[in-house]
Amino acid sequence: MASAAEQMAANLSWDALGKATELRQRIFFTIGLLIIYRLGTYIPVPGIDAQALRDFMQSAGSGLGGVLSMFTGGALGRMGVFALGIMPYISASIIIQLLTALVPALEQMKKEGEQGRKKINQITRYATVALATFQAWGLAVSLEKGDLAHDPGMFFLASVVITLVGGTMFLMWLGEQITSRGIGNGISLIIFVGIVAEIPAALARFLEQGRAGAISTPVILGVILMIAVVITFVVFMERALRKIHIQYPRRQVGMKIYDGGSSHLPIKVNPAGVIPAIFASSLLLLPTTIATFSGQNTGPVMSTILAYFGPGQPLYLLFYVAMIVFFAYFYTANVAFKSDEVADNLKNQGGFVPGIRPGKKTEDYLDYVVSRVLVIGSAYLAAVCLLPEILRSQLSIPFYFGGTSVLIVVTVSMDTINQIQSHLLAHQYEGLIERSQLRGRSKKKGPRKPPARR
Repeated sequence: MASAAEQMAANLSWDALGKATELRQRIFFTIGLLIIYRLGTYIPVPGIDAQALRDFMQSAGSGLGGVLSMFTGGALGRMGVFALGIMPYISASIIIQLLTALVPALEQMKKEGEQGRKKINQITRYATVALATFQAWGLAVSLEKGDLAHDPGMFFLASVVITLVGGTMFLMWLGEQITSRGIGNGISLIIFVGIVAEIPAALARFLEQGRAGAISTPVILGVILMIAVVITFVVFMERALRKIHIQYPRRQVGMKIYDGGSSHLPIKVNPAGVIPAIFASSLLLLPTTIATFSGQNTGPVMSTILAYFGPGQPLYLLFYVAMIVFFAYFYTANVAFKSDEVADNLKNQGGFVPGIRPGKKTEDYLDYVVSRVLVIGSAYLAAVCLLPEILRSQLSIPFYFGGTSVLIVVTVSMDTINQIQSHLLAHQYEGLIERSQLRGRSKKKGPRKPPARR
């Protein structure tokens, strides 16, 4: 039998979107800030030789340059002020979250409530500045060595670093504004828009290669079919749950005795979401960036790293899979699903897993279930991220098509649609109550029937 929430969701009408003034304002606000982000990707960093950069990116666009441009919405290919994108902030956030689970001082700060959350956010911002400065300096040195600067020197290096770090901090502020005053998660939407904006041009190049005869028609149809299958598979796996039955005993409140109820503890097959794939990609992004813009001036160490860990290389794929699996387990155990906290909450609420003693035994059982579920979840993440990499290298697809991009696009779309549905649900609450004929609806009150005499 459908629950009350499911009945209300089934009766949800998208026609009321025009009447939901607040939701419409939030959507327009979000679209406006995302347009500002896209315009910023076309503002160039000062001191860059534009013609030399265009010639270089044209030759590198189907290789490493395509990898980098996809994650920055094309800003890196044009060397815009948002060339670093939002990845430094994401990397800093993940690092701080992992340290929160490992450092007692940060863990205590997290338990302080709103004040502790503000302190952790401030630390994350400082870490973002440090990480963005490091990446911007490496990129500036690589640009100088690649003969892409009009006037190389310390002034050029300083201007590039300041511009790129400022662009990243502006994007961080933009994402926070979207999250608080718009719709959806701002940081995720910025990455989403950057990826989606590059799809039409990449698709046009792909079809142009097919028209020119460089790629056969069966390969084109196979790639399109594979993308559709991968997207369907991602949607299915992101909605997949492992439900653990929870039983609540009978309890007495005053003079009344309430029967024991039951519910389910949902555990996602992939509790970590897209975080492991993003973190693995961001770790591999910096050496690729330096190697791309250094051209032939890379040192022996960087040349060796690129030879063994370049995109499509066996060690690169192996290292990529290992990092995804490691961060899937590590992030789930320390951030996404803490079995000790879940077991304590169940014990405090009087709930228990049938046949399992509350407390330590429940924690061990949850660890056992999550570790087994994560075998499927981490394998799913690795497969989605590896399949496009292998096909791209084997079929020589002339644009970057990554599993991380597919994961981000699908998960962000699902989360944003869910938030819009939540706002519509709040706006249509009274009408949905009436149409769903739920309990609690205020009915026409008549005279109360007096109690029967005994």
